[in-house]
Amino acid sequence: MAPAAARVSELRRAGNEQFRSGQYSQAAALYSQALGLLEAAGERNAEEASVLYSNRAACYLKDGNCSLCVKDCSVALDLVPFGIKPLLRRAAAYDALERYQLAYVDYKTVLQVDCTVQAAHDGVNRMTKALLEKDGLGWRQKLPPIPSVPISAQRRWDFPSAGSQAAAPRHKETGSLEKQVPTAAMIERAKTLKQEGNELVKKGNHKKAIEKYSESLKLSNQECATYTNRALCYLSLKQYKEAIQDCTEALELDAKNIKAFYRRAQAFKELKDYKSSMTDINSLLKIEPKNIAAQKLLQELNQNLK
Repeated sequence: MAPAAARVSELRRAGNEQFRSGQYSQAAALYSQALGLLEAAGERNAEEASVLYSNRAACYLKDGNCSLCVKDCSVALDLVPFGIKPLLRRAAAYDALERYQLAYVDYKTVLQVDCTVQAAHDGVNRMTKALLEKDGLGWRQKLPPIPSVPISAQRRWDFPSAGSQAAAPRHKETGSLEKQVPTAAMIERAKTLKQEGNELVKKGNHKKAIEKYSESLKLSNQECATYTNRALCYLSLKQYKEAIQDCTEALELDAKNIKAFYRRAQAFKELKDYKSSMTDINSLLKIEPKNIAAQKLLQELNQNLK
């Protein structure tokens, strides 16, 4: 190892130690020294520089300097595109800066790279709620483009087989949850989780059922019934905005889904958005004119609108 490279590595390790000790400013200074040394030596190690920028960004994030965190993560991603850590750190900074659209895009990009990252799933859920509250049902139309991650950058983590060493990442043709094609095993497991959720609903345990449906959707998100079932649970728990979101997802998969229209109408009604509720009920009745429950809800809405 060249003297400059050895010193850079030493500074990075020292920075890591300071970070683990909670000394974020000192850690950032050490990463900055390492970056300065790389530049002075004319070293063209993009991966090393990307790690240093990403690590310094983590320090800025911990210290609440979110703008500098975004800047460093962006540089790290220019050097090595689609890195999970800088994407997650930039998303967290955007979230703190209330730039929810950009945070959503970064979290969704992470899921294209590795669809098992729980922090990204949680981030998508948080940003979806924030954007739904901020921009209403049309929030998706206001999003900037989500980058398409090349297959070479995509990966998923596999569990090690018995007797094997720790699982290592391997490349696989998988995209984001919006685009991924689940394997047969994933689909089967998703069905099992959905059925477990259904059993919990029968027992009145809606919170646990939501957990099962959510796990199922992480594996395969092309099942309308899982969304509408989870929406039913959200309705029972008076989480009306979440119910609306799930019904909207279901209608994107099946534009004539009766349960999605009805449950979204129920949620709108509870939020006193009677016009939106009536729009959904009228859409339902065009598909199924003799639906008694919809006719009854329409009568109630007409009373509220008088």
